[in-house]
Amino acid sequence: MIVCVCHRVSDRDIARETREGCDSFEELQQVLKVGTRCGQCLSHARAAFDAAGGGCSPCAGMSRPTVAPVVLARAA
Repeated sequence: MIVCVCHRVSDRDIARETREGCDSFEELQQVLKVGTRCGQCLSHARAAFDAAGGGCSPCAGMSRPTVAPVVLARAA
């Protein structure tokens, strides 16, 4: 299922990135750009990330470089 229409990101894309070690939603946003354009998909993208086990990897909670949150710009 397509989660982010703006960047053509599916729930399968999110699950793949999570399996490959993406362990924070902010990191997922940097990699896939999900939820960084219009923002309408944020709740669905986060739900897909959580359903894929996001944030539950063995490295979760370990000291890592901080990933800056993505700030959405609204079109005028």
